[in-house]
Amino acid sequence: MRRTRYAGPDTLRGLTLVSMMFYHACWDLAYIFGMDWGWYASFGSYLWQQSICWTFILLSGYCVQMGRHRLRRGLLAFGGGALVSAVTFLTMPEDLVFWGVLSLLGAAVLLTIPLDSLLRRIPARAGLAGSFLLFLLLRDVDRGWLGFEGVRLCRLPEGLYRSHFTAILGFPPSGFFSTDYFPLLPWFFLFLTGYFLYRLRPEGEPSNLRLPVVTALGRHSLMVYLLHQPVIYGLLWLLFSI
Repeated sequence: MRRTRYAGPDTLRGLTLVSMMFYHACWDLAYIFGMDWGWYASFGSYLWQQSICWTFILLSGYCVQMGRHRLRRGLLAFGGGALVSAVTFLTMPEDLVFWGVLSLLGAAVLLTIPLDSLLRRIPARAGLAGSFLLFLLLRDVDRGWLGFEGVRLCRLPEGLYRSHFTAILGFPPSGFFSTDYFPLLPWFFLFLTGYFLYRLRPEGEPSNLRLPVVTALGRHSLMVYLLHQPVIYGLLWLLFSI
Protein backbone atom coordinates (compact mmCIF):
# COMPACT_ATOMS: atom_id res chain seq x y z
CA MET A 1 0.00 0.00 0.00
CA ARG A 2 1.41 3.36 -1.07
CA ARG A 3 1.70 5.97 1.67
CA THR A 4 0.19 9.41 1.20
CA ARG A 5 2.73 12.20 0.93
CA TYR A 6 1.51 15.27 2.78
CA ALA A 7 2.58 18.67 1.52
CA GLY A 8 3.13 20.39 4.88
CA PRO A 9 6.67 19.11 5.56
CA ASP A 10 7.66 19.72 1.93
CA THR A 11 6.35 23.29 2.17
CA LEU A 12 8.31 23.98 5.35
CA ARG A 13 11.40 22.42 3.80
CA GLY A 14 10.90 24.53 0.68
CA LEU A 15 10.62 27.74 2.72
CA THR A 16 13.87 26.84 4.46
CA LEU A 17 15.52 26.18 1.10
CA VAL A 18 14.47 29.63 -0.12
CA SER A 19 15.97 31.18 3.02
CA MET A 20 19.15 29.15 2.48
CA MET A 21 19.45 30.28 -1.14
CA PHE A 22 19.23 33.94 -0.13
CA TYR A 23 21.79 33.32 2.62
CA HIS A 24 24.23 31.65 0.24
CA ALA A 25 23.73 34.39 -2.35
CA CYS A 26 24.78 36.88 0.34
CA TRP A 27 27.79 34.66 1.14
CA ASP A 28 28.85 34.68 -2.52
CA LEU A 29 28.48 38.46 -2.73
CA ALA A 30 30.52 39.01 0.43
CA TYR A 31 33.29 36.41 0.05
CA ILE A 32 33.56 35.74 -3.69
CA PHE A 33 32.53 39.02 -5.31
CA GLY A 34 34.08 41.17 -2.59
CA MET A 35 31.13 43.29 -1.50
CA ASP A 36 31.82 45.11 1.77
CA TRP A 37 28.95 43.79 3.90
CA GLY A 38 30.02 44.04 7.51
CA TRP A 39 26.56 42.98 8.67
CA TYR A 40 27.11 39.55 7.13
CA ALA A 41 29.55 38.77 9.95
CA SER A 42 27.11 40.06 12.57
CA PHE A 43 25.23 38.09 15.22
CA GLY A 44 22.01 38.62 13.26
CA SER A 45 23.52 36.87 10.24
CA TYR A 46 24.64 34.01 12.51
CA LEU A 47 21.09 33.63 13.83
CA TRP A 48 19.82 33.52 10.24
CA GLN A 49 22.29 30.75 9.39
CA GLN A 50 21.42 28.79 12.54
CA SER A 51 17.68 29.06 11.84
CA ILE A 52 18.27 27.38 8.49
CA CYS A 53 20.36 24.46 9.74
CA TRP A 54 18.24 23.88 12.86
CA THR A 55 15.08 23.69 10.75
CA PHE A 56 16.63 21.34 8.21
CA ILE A 57 17.96 18.95 10.85
CA LEU A 58 14.82 18.98 13.03
CA LEU A 59 12.61 18.46 9.99
CA SER A 60 14.78 15.61 8.71
CA GLY A 61 14.47 13.85 12.05
CA TYR A 62 10.72 14.50 12.09
CA CYS A 63 10.21 13.07 8.59
CA VAL A 64 12.46 10.03 8.89
CA GLN A 65 9.54 7.87 10.07
CA MET A 66 7.06 9.17 7.49
CA GLY A 67 8.19 7.14 4.51
CA ARG A 68 9.76 3.90 3.45
CA HIS A 69 13.15 3.22 1.84
CA ARG A 70 15.09 4.73 4.73
CA LEU A 71 18.30 3.04 3.61
CA ARG A 72 18.02 4.55 0.13
CA ARG A 73 17.26 8.02 1.50
CA GLY A 74 20.20 7.87 3.87
CA LEU A 75 22.60 6.69 1.18
CA LEU A 76 21.43 9.38 -1.26
CA ALA A 77 21.97 12.17 1.27
CA PHE A 78 25.32 10.74 2.34
CA GLY A 79 26.37 10.36 -1.29
CA GLY A 80 25.35 13.96 -1.94
CA GLY A 81 27.55 15.07 0.94
CA ALA A 82 30.48 13.05 -0.43
CA LEU A 83 29.95 14.66 -3.84
CA VAL A 84 30.03 18.16 -2.33
CA SER A 85 33.25 17.30 -0.48
CA ALA A 86 34.88 15.91 -3.63
CA VAL A 87 33.90 18.89 -5.81
CA THR A 88 35.12 21.48 -3.29
CA PHE A 89 38.35 19.53 -2.75
CA LEU A 90 39.08 19.45 -6.48
CA THR A 91 37.86 22.90 -7.55
CA MET A 92 38.16 25.23 -4.55
CA PRO A 93 40.13 23.63 -1.72
CA GLU A 94 40.24 26.98 0.11
CA ASP A 95 36.48 26.51 0.64
CA LEU A 96 36.60 22.77 1.33
CA VAL A 97 33.47 21.17 2.77
CA PHE A 98 34.28 18.25 5.05
CA TRP A 99 31.34 16.52 6.73
CA GLY A 100 28.76 19.14 5.86
CA VAL A 101 25.05 19.06 6.53
CA LEU A 102 24.27 16.44 3.84
CA SER A 103 26.87 14.05 5.29
CA LEU A 104 25.34 14.55 8.73
CA LEU A 105 21.76 14.00 7.53
CA GLY A 106 22.71 10.90 5.57
CA ALA A 107 24.59 9.41 8.51
CA ALA A 108 21.76 10.31 10.93
CA VAL A 109 19.14 8.59 8.78
CA LEU A 110 21.34 5.50 8.43
CA LEU A 111 21.99 5.38 12.19
CA THR A 112 18.25 5.30 12.93
CA ILE A 113 17.97 1.97 11.08
CA PRO A 114 19.86 -0.15 13.67
CA LEU A 115 18.77 2.13 16.54
CA ASP A 116 15.08 2.23 15.67
CA SER A 117 13.96 -0.63 17.91
CA LEU A 118 15.80 0.94 20.87
CA LEU A 119 14.48 4.45 20.15
CA ARG A 120 10.90 3.19 20.01
CA ARG A 121 11.18 1.85 23.55
CA ILE A 122 11.96 5.33 24.90
CA PRO A 123 8.85 7.33 25.89
CA ALA A 124 8.41 10.13 23.36
CA ARG A 125 8.41 12.99 25.88
CA ALA A 126 11.48 11.67 27.67
CA GLY A 127 13.24 11.13 24.36
CA LEU A 128 12.38 14.64 23.16
CA ALA A 129 13.57 16.32 26.37
CA GLY A 130 16.67 14.16 26.70
CA SER A 131 17.75 14.60 23.08
CA PHE A 132 17.33 18.36 23.16
CA LEU A 133 19.16 18.72 26.48
CA LEU A 134 22.04 16.61 25.16
CA PHE A 135 22.16 18.80 22.06
CA LEU A 136 22.44 21.91 24.23
CA LEU A 137 25.04 20.32 26.50
CA LEU A 138 27.19 19.19 23.56
CA ARG A 139 26.73 22.27 21.34
CA ASP A 140 30.33 23.47 21.81
CA VAL A 141 32.05 20.09 21.78
CA ASP A 142 33.87 21.00 18.55
CA ARG A 143 35.38 23.98 20.40
CA GLY A 144 36.68 21.82 23.26
CA TRP A 145 33.94 22.42 25.82
CA LEU A 146 30.67 21.11 27.17
CA GLY A 147 28.22 24.00 26.97
CA PHE A 148 26.01 26.03 24.66
CA GLU A 149 27.04 29.00 22.52
CA GLY A 150 29.96 30.13 24.64
CA VAL A 151 28.55 29.11 28.04
CA ARG A 152 31.42 26.87 29.15
CA LEU A 153 30.62 24.16 31.64
CA CYS A 154 33.54 21.77 31.41
CA ARG A 155 36.78 21.55 29.41
CA LEU A 156 37.14 18.31 27.44
CA PRO A 157 40.41 16.30 27.22
CA GLU A 158 42.65 17.41 24.36
CA GLY A 159 43.35 13.77 23.55
CA LEU A 160 39.88 13.46 22.03
CA TYR A 161 40.82 15.85 19.21
CA ARG A 162 43.11 13.73 17.07
CA SER A 163 42.13 13.33 13.42
CA HIS A 164 39.55 13.82 10.70
CA PHE A 165 37.83 10.68 11.96
CA THR A 166 37.37 12.19 15.40
CA ALA A 167 36.21 15.37 13.62
CA ILE A 168 33.26 13.40 12.23
CA LEU A 169 32.27 12.57 15.81
CA GLY A 170 32.69 16.21 16.90
CA PHE A 171 36.33 16.41 18.00
CA PRO A 172 38.30 18.18 15.22
CA PRO A 173 42.10 18.26 15.43
CA SER A 174 44.17 21.43 15.59
CA GLY A 175 44.16 23.22 12.23
CA PHE A 176 40.98 21.54 11.03
CA PHE A 177 38.94 23.59 8.54
CA SER A 178 35.62 23.14 6.76
CA THR A 179 33.28 25.81 5.41
CA ASP A 180 30.29 23.61 6.26
CA TYR A 181 30.79 21.39 9.31
CA PHE A 182 28.08 19.44 11.15
CA PRO A 183 29.58 16.65 13.26
CA LEU A 184 27.49 13.88 14.82
CA LEU A 185 27.94 15.53 18.22
CA PRO A 186 25.90 17.56 18.90
CA TRP A 187 23.76 17.57 15.74
CA PHE A 188 22.59 13.95 15.82
CA PHE A 189 20.74 14.79 19.04
CA LEU A 190 18.93 17.67 17.32
CA PHE A 191 17.95 15.16 14.62
CA LEU A 192 16.64 12.83 17.34
CA THR A 193 14.70 15.75 18.82
CA GLY A 194 12.79 15.88 15.54
CA TYR A 195 12.45 12.08 15.60
CA PHE A 196 10.70 12.14 18.98
CA LEU A 197 8.71 15.25 18.07
CA TYR A 198 7.07 13.25 15.28
CA ARG A 199 5.83 10.73 17.83
CA LEU A 200 4.15 13.56 19.76
CA ARG A 201 2.33 14.97 16.72
CA PRO A 202 -1.42 15.62 17.13
CA GLU A 203 -3.84 12.91 16.06
CA GLY A 204 -5.26 13.18 12.58
CA GLU A 205 -3.76 14.05 9.23
CA PRO A 206 -0.66 16.26 9.17
CA SER A 207 -0.68 19.65 7.48
CA ASN A 208 -1.28 19.56 3.74
CA LEU A 209 -0.44 23.24 3.15
CA ARG A 210 0.82 23.88 -0.37
CA LEU A 211 2.55 26.93 -1.82
CA PRO A 212 3.26 27.22 -5.55
CA VAL A 213 6.90 26.40 -6.39
CA VAL A 214 7.93 26.35 -2.70
CA THR A 215 6.35 22.94 -2.05
CA ALA A 216 7.94 21.54 -5.20
CA LEU A 217 11.35 22.78 -4.06
CA GLY A 218 10.87 21.01 -0.74
CA ARG A 219 9.85 17.78 -2.47
CA HIS A 220 13.12 17.76 -4.42
CA SER A 221 15.30 19.20 -1.67
CA LEU A 222 18.41 17.09 -2.30
CA MET A 223 18.64 18.09 -5.97
CA VAL A 224 17.95 21.73 -5.09
CA TYR A 225 20.66 21.66 -2.43
CA LEU A 226 23.23 20.20 -4.81
CA LEU A 227 22.47 22.62 -7.66
CA HIS A 228 21.62 25.90 -5.96
CA GLN A 229 25.15 27.17 -5.36
CA PRO A 230 26.43 26.69 -8.95
CA VAL A 231 23.24 28.31 -10.27
CA ILE A 232 23.47 31.26 -7.87
CA TYR A 233 27.17 31.74 -8.61
CA GLY A 234 26.51 31.63 -12.36
CA LEU A 235 23.73 34.21 -12.15
CA LEU A 236 25.83 36.54 -10.00
CA TRP A 237 28.82 36.16 -12.32
CA LEU A 238 26.63 37.12 -15.29
CA LEU A 239 25.26 40.08 -13.37
CA PHE A 240 28.70 41.38 -12.42
CA SER A 241 30.00 40.73 -15.94
CA ILE A 242 27.25 42.86 -17.42
